[in-house]
Amino acid sequence: MALCAQNLTLILVPFAMSTWSRPVFMLLCGLMLLTVSIAVLNTLVPLWLTHDLLPTWQVGVVSSAYYTGNLAGTLAAGMVIKRYGFNRSYYLAAALFAVASMALMLTQGFWSWSMARFVAGIGCALIWVVVESALLCSGTLKNRSQLLAAYMIVYYLGTVLGQLMVSGLSTQLAQVIPLVTLLIMLAFLPLVLVRISASSEQEESPASRIWPMLRRRGARLGINGCIISGILLGSLYGLMPVYLSHQGMNDSAVGYWMALLVSAGIVGQWPIGRLADRFGRLMVLRVQVFVVILGAVAMLGNAAMAPALFILGCAGFTLYPVAMSWACEAVPHNELVAMNQALLLSYTIGSLAGPTMTSLLMQNYSDQLLFVMIALVALVYLVMLLRKADQQITPIAHA
Repeated sequence: MALCAQNLTLILVPFAMSTWSRPVFMLLCGLMLLTVSIAVLNTLVPLWLTHDLLPTWQVGVVSSAYYTGNLAGTLAAGMVIKRYGFNRSYYLAAALFAVASMALMLTQGFWSWSMARFVAGIGCALIWVVVESALLCSGTLKNRSQLLAAYMIVYYLGTVLGQLMVSGLSTQLAQVIPLVTLLIMLAFLPLVLVRISASSEQEESPASRIWPMLRRRGARLGINGCIISGILLGSLYGLMPVYLSHQGMNDSAVGYWMALLVSAGIVGQWPIGRLADRFGRLMVLRVQVFVVILGAVAMLGNAAMAPALFILGCAGFTLYPVAMSWACEAVPHNELVAMNQALLLSYTIGSLAGPTMTSLLMQNYSDQLLFVMIALVALVYLVMLLRKADQQITPIAHA
């Protein structure tokens, strides 16, 4: 644990030395609190359903309901931000998430929980689009990649803290939900103190549409990478707790292993981002996807679980920001919100499809098919990256 804390400190030092505006700092503080709540529920909801002896396919459907809400929230985010601005959109998203979390304690049953997770997914998607778009719009070509890396590190650090809460605290529903709701309410406070605004160019330009962003040839591999990343991370978040529980682990052990998985993503975030800036997105993506395949095969081969999960998390959790930064460099500043929506939409589609398909295979055949699916999906993306590489556009990162 001490070594992990030391590594996290070394990772965050470059960002602490950066010159950040006060709104950016407060925005990341609010994101940290919200991410802790998201991580706790993403791990415990499948476990609660498993303890209630629901079949695996129903656990997968509840996870898919959350990602379906992500899809709906992503589609509505641009309109909401354009109409209400970043601050009020953030308040609305956090309120939806709080209400949906409380509904888990006040209702019972498969369908009511599916609806609650759907509403929570809408709120979480709005939060992500608001925070990512605010950071991208407030940044410049010189520091935008740094802000994005800081965003991902804060997000994953909050996820790790959430998993450690699962390991160290009671996992009873009646005790977890009030604590999670309190954290969500505290996340309102940072943005009460500041006002987040886009540049004048962004405010005066008409809202861009999502669909033209998805058809941009220069951003195609980045968009495909977000879809693949959604499949991988959706399956890991939604079904890895089920897999570990079926291996006979208690809730505390599940939280520990999930924390290790996400910690690997934090450790890899900064060096992989630097490598992508130096050697290009295409080569780094190829290596990342190949390492994902190696990690999945290692889990299938009953190798030591700690290094296998670390490899899988280090490559899998860093795939999305590299693919996202590739696609965002292909659009001008006034289209960043629309491209951000398109990328999150792509990620959400993958997150929706991944748990649904994988849970059915796990239910009917074997839990080991979780890692078979991850390896096969990563292999498909690797083929995309290797095919006709000379015709793909690799944007030059701005130093």
